[in-house]
Amino acid sequence: MLSPGTTAPDFTLYSTPDQKVSLSEFKGKRVILAFYPADWSPVCGDQMALYNETLRFFHKHNAEVIGISVDGKWCHLAFSKDRNLHFPLLADFEPKGAVADQYGVFDEKLGECKRALFVIDEEGIIRWSYLSPVGVNPGADGILDALEQMDATVQK
Repeated sequence: MLSPGTTAPDFTLYSTPDQKVSLSEFKGKRVILAFYPADWSPVCGDQMALYNETLRFFHKHNAEVIGISVDGKWCHLAFSKDRNLHFPLLADFEPKGAVADQYGVFDEKLGECKRALFVIDEEGIIRWSYLSPVGVNPGADGILDALEQMDATVQK
């Protein structure tokens, strides 16, 4: 898993069947990358719903959320619509898990992303990372603590 202080690898993945999103598009903003195993699983659904509910708190810290799993773009579209999500879910589908692998969070044996979080600063540097047990929703506290610590560092 990539460590804090590492430059976050750029990527471009489908967010909808006809649109792609690149990490580099978020330069000047903080980015919360939330890798998760699969759409429609109970823990993943709860995790993404929580991030949707806490978006306004993330936005106060100039941060955007991006969810990434190996599910396809059509699956993400249905899941996002069903959960009324207001942030992109990206399909690390083909080649399967290539972006998760770059970040060191692809589980080859299961063929899915591990449940991992990265907070990336405005310059594209990873400032915080966390690997959660696959069956545990990591919540938002660690993310918010990392964002607050980044704010405190900027103010000094």
